[in-house]
Amino acid sequence: MKNLQKLLGVVAVTAGVGWFVQAGAVSLSDYTIEQLLSPCFESDNDARWGTAAEAECEQYLRGFTDAYLLTRNNQEICLPEQNRDDEVRWAFMKWAKQNFGERRRPAAEGVLATLKQAFPCK
Repeated sequence: MKNLQKLLGVVAVTAGVGWFVQAGAVSLSDYTIEQLLSPCFESDNDARWGTAAEAECEQYLRGFTDAYLLTRNNQEICLPEQNRDDEVRWAFMKWAKQNFGERRRPAAEGVLATLKQAFPCK
């Protein structure tokens, strides 16, 4: 019962966020592409902090992709069924490198651009 209540709460919040986004009433956080790129990059390069960095990066990406999938009616993005977290992380790092001049934009915008470019439905 508690799990159902949590799920309904998440759905209600997500639906509310979707309504506000459509109405233009929500502004994105100031968490930037550059700030998200740091733990994503460090996860592969730092033996001491790598595990925590990978978790920070992948949890942001997983939360974003889950929320996106819950609020979208169309299927313009098709995520990989296997190794999703790593695949999205690697795609984001590649996109961020190719679009380095965009690094001060909100992370959510960069992740959405990554998903559309790397995982379009065919």
